Amino acid sequence: MSVWFVTGASRGLGAEIVREALSRGHEVVATARDVEAILKAYPDQPDGLLAVSADVTSQERLRAAVDAGLAAFGRIDVVVNNAGYGLVGAVEEVSDEAARDLFDVNVFGVLNTLRATLPTLRAQRSGCVVNIGSVAGFATAPGTGLYGATKFAVEGISEALHGELAPLGVRVVVVEPGGFRTDFLNGASLRVEPASIPDYDAGAGPTRAALAAGDGRQPGDPAKAAAVIVDVAEAGEPPLRLQLGADAVERVEAKLDLVRRELDRWRPTALSTGF
Repeated sequence: MSVWFVTGASRGLGAEIVREALSRGHEVVATARDVEAILKAYPDQPDGLLAVSADVTSQERLRAAVDAGLAAFGRIDVVVNNAGYGLVGAVEEVSDEAARDLFDVNVFGVLNTLRATLPTLRAQRSGCVVNIGSVAGFATAPGTGLYGATKFAVEGISEALHGELAPLGVRVVVVEPGGFRTDFLNGASLRVEPASIPDYDAGAGPTRAALAAGDGRQPGDPAKAAAVIVDVAEAGEPPLRLQLGADAVERVEAKLDLVRRELDRWRPTALSTGF
């Protein structure tokens, strides 16, 4: 059995991952900003669960959470970077403050967690990092450009990290979920910038409307997603990218087709710039 370190563990997909890992006999360091929210999510306080308060924007608190996990369990084997939230708004409509706050959690929060946990995994010469991205980090849409940008960053970090850690025996997976029936589309996890520029009604408006109407109607089952994520983390050779949900597969395939068509059309132009 292994020891898991999960951020954003009090609700949504993070909570489902914790439940699934515990059900298989793993031990879990479950972190969130509010430790009481973690305890409320697991009222029976199952064996193997260590609830720790940690804000991913604070390296000091993350290091303290890692130290607590090591003191309790002696090691950390799987790191799940799940903490994050969504943001809706046309690129020009998103304020500088909102954009920076989003990157602080969704990108720098991942980096802070990695800095806190990777020394342990490197010393062990084993382990697995699971970064929860989004299909929006591979194929974003009007109205979610800044959120997509944070998840594109997670994609890039994960791809580089995969090559850096592979020689040390540490595996890396970036998960690209589509829509799942968590609380992601309600006020707990989704922030909405005001539709302040009428010119963007046609471009970003449909996304705003679809997301507002989609809460609780997403096609994906979060418990099934958690089971697959734990399966993959337990696998000897997991994929670098893991799409979850038919909608995610469809969006990835559509973008790959578009990139191929554009590459073929503009290939002579691209090649004309060489020696």
